[in-house]
Amino acid sequence: MLRRIARLAPFLLLFFAAMPAQARVVITFWSYENGGDFPHAFFTIHGTPDRGGPPVKLSYGFTAKTITPAILLSSVAGKIDVTTKSYIAKGTPHFSTSISDAQYDAVLRQVSEWNAKGGNSYNVNKRNCVHFSAEAMRRSGLRVVEDPK
Repeated sequence: MLRRIARLAPFLLLFFAAMPAQARVVITFWSYENGGDFPHAFFTIHGTPDRGGPPVKLSYGFTAKTITPAILLSSVAGKIDVTTKSYIAKGTPHFSTSISDAQYDAVLRQVSEWNAKGGNSYNVNKRNCVHFSAEAMRRSGLRVVEDPK
């Protein structure tokens, strides 16, 4: 029996070596505590799409263009925030999930849509970083239950 396995070993090695690498994109959802006064939610995307192409390493959040007391009173100008490596290093990852190419494309469309909104697009109660991350979760195929409190 062992001889038979020993004779098959080179063929098995060739078989497994010839298999293509498994491509996948992973999205991770994070939070960042900024002194407890202004926490932030964001997500990172990394991996290689199943359809091929170069590996991706992206990160996005959504925030007010200018942090002033005005954000507490009304809607203000918002912007997509490309999260830096050092910011991510200080953040807390909560969970990751693999996403399909269609879900990856849907999340990238979301980033583009939120970026194109313009005007007074940030609202601390209705359209903030948590809402942005929750929408990315939905587009990633996850069920999101939001607590308005």
